[in-house]
Amino acid sequence: MTGFSLKLKSKNGQFVVSDLNAGTTIADLKTKISQVTQINPSYLHILIGFPPKPLDLSHNDNSLSATGISSGDTLIVEEKIIQNIEDDAAFARRLQEEEDQEMLSASEVPSQDPSNPFVGILMKKIVPADNSCLFTSIGYVLNGKVSTDCGSFMRKIIATQVSADPVSYNDGVLGKPNAEYCEWIQRSESWGGAIEVAILSNFYGIEIDVVDIQNSIINRFGEDKNYGLRVFLLFDGIHYDPLYMESAAGDVPATMFPIEELGVYQQAELLAKEANSSRQFTDVEKFSLRCMQCDVMLVGQVQAQQHAKSTGHTNFGEI
Repeated sequence: MTGFSLKLKSKNGQFVVSDLNAGTTIADLKTKISQVTQINPSYLHILIGFPPKPLDLSHNDNSLSATGISSGDTLIVEEKIIQNIEDDAAFARRLQEEEDQEMLSASEVPSQDPSNPFVGILMKKIVPADNSCLFTSIGYVLNGKVSTDCGSFMRKIIATQVSADPVSYNDGVLGKPNAEYCEWIQRSESWGGAIEVAILSNFYGIEIDVVDIQNSIINRFGEDKNYGLRVFLLFDGIHYDPLYMESAAGDVPATMFPIEELGVYQQAELLAKEANSSRQFTDVEKFSLRCMQCDVMLVGQVQAQQHAKSTGHTNFGEI
């Protein structure tokens, strides 16, 4: 059988596993991934493809070829600890020791070792302003490339989640009836925001930190879930762009960062303040818009929402 390798992205860095073949089982794959990432096999949560989708790890005897994994694929490896699961006592103790160490070092200055892949300059990756910038940005931080193809897939994920939970996603939360929202969010011209970010954070098992330029703050989605990895999006009031790090070691730009890498978070905070001081944001209450469907001139988000409600027009351009 032809040998092949897989690329791994995890909270402990990026790795390549090469001692595999098409007949390697899922059980063997989990063991190898656990060895290099130091994540217990029972807690592995793996995403594959683009847009990234969870890999079914329940069938241990399935081969890589039967699962659809190909040589050169990139796997996003996350740690998801399931409530009430009984596990190895030694591993539980190691987890507690790691948590204690993180608490002790939380106030320390992050390491500036140039070989650390998470030491570098945090930069913005510009994505198209096509009403799907949120989804394109999330696709980039998950997969490392700009593609507008992931928007429709993510919109379906959101609609499915919202439709399945009409109590949590009621008219008051959504601003419209549940069924109407589910139809609306799947349109390519509909903008995404906090609700959509929260759902996608939960789906992908990763903290999504939105750097809000206008308010100089970082809104952390999934903060209470104890995810091991975080990504950053820059929000200027109407548009999202993903953030990535140019490594001092000259490695592949990083888009996902371990939660404990405080230096990256501090850079994001500084970026928000600097962008705010130079007014690199759009005041949604005062910006000028033009309806691209009837050429009516509008001022601010409220007028745009009222116009959309009365006419059904949802395609706007900033002036």
